Amino acid sequence: MPPGELSSGDLSPGEMRAVVLEEHGEPLAVRDVAAPSPDPDGVVVETEACGICRSDWHAWQGHGDWVDDRVPTGMILGHEPVGVVREVGADVATVAAGDRVVVPFNLADGVCPACRSGRTNYCEGATALGFGPDAPGAFAERFHVPRADVNAVALPEAISSVAAASLGCRFVTAFEALDAVADVGGGDVVTVVGCGGVGLSAVQVATALGASVVAVDVREEPLEMADGMGADWTVDASAVDDPAARVRELTGGADVSVDALGSSETARTGVDSLASGGTHVQVGLTGDDDRGEIALPMDTVVQDGLTVAGSRGMPPVRYDALFELVRTGRVDPEALVTRTVALGDVPDRIAAMSEFDTVGIEVVTEFGGDRSEHAK
Repeated sequence: MPPGELSSGDLSPGEMRAVVLEEHGEPLAVRDVAAPSPDPDGVVVETEACGICRSDWHAWQGHGDWVDDRVPTGMILGHEPVGVVREVGADVATVAAGDRVVVPFNLADGVCPACRSGRTNYCEGATALGFGPDAPGAFAERFHVPRADVNAVALPEAISSVAAASLGCRFVTAFEALDAVADVGGGDVVTVVGCGGVGLSAVQVATALGASVVAVDVREEPLEMADGMGADWTVDASAVDDPAARVRELTGGADVSVDALGSSETARTGVDSLASGGTHVQVGLTGDDDRGEIALPMDTVVQDGLTVAGSRGMPPVRYDALFELVRTGRVDPEALVTRTVALGDVPDRIAAMSEFDTVGIEVVTEFGGDRSEHAK
């Protein structure tokens, strides 16, 4: 067992194992921390599974200071959890011990103007699970959910823990972007740029909504996965001079594009792939190269009547619609899971994202005991 790691049997009462961001860009620590107890309006959840997301990598790298969104050191990361409620605050009305729940990463207060209008994913008083100092994350044996009546979503028994963690922020982000923001339907053509977890989720969701899909990436393996997930065409952006032109050649131009990575190159590819009247939805966040600023062809946006929109997460009230797609087999989040790992593997798996050395979705399923890694 590596130095600083503890097995569950080594922990003192009131302690648990967790993955902690000690210094940006330095190896993440797996160590013992104080276990949470519930606020009056909160619940404590025992973690069954938690997805590993590129947003965790952004947090580890210290990105986001350009929008006052840098994750502070000392944070427990992890924002795609599923688990069982073990402790319930005195003021919680709709969640009980023993309930199996998923939790949106954007933890809403339920009372601000955005929340009152149903846009809890844009809550003005929100904190983000695993990103904000008031919301330690779920790369831990237990985690706390504030305002549980707003933020804890009951999970149907038929959906496995691994599938639920795979829905994480990937499928919910893709579903909200394509269904609610872009209103994708039968006959539409959708370009998905970047076939990581969000991108491959978007391929599945767009297909389930009746669209034809073009998947764009620079790596062969994700493109092969996209093909298996229902993409009608794949474009290797490393093998063509202009991937957007190739999309237009294949389709005549897309009705909707999604940048699922977050860079000047990928956003521009998405916008340039659109037909007249098309919509580009940005879900990928930028890194140090762009620092939140991307130049787009605004004269073309005007002349072709294009729409450029952003989308972040999904309100809890819309989870049932996504659960129904899973229940009926129209989307299969577990099909994107390429590896399940132990809590102690998280630092290495997040570090692997620096070289884009991950494919599909990886999920933590072991939270106690010795460190081990095993392929699914």
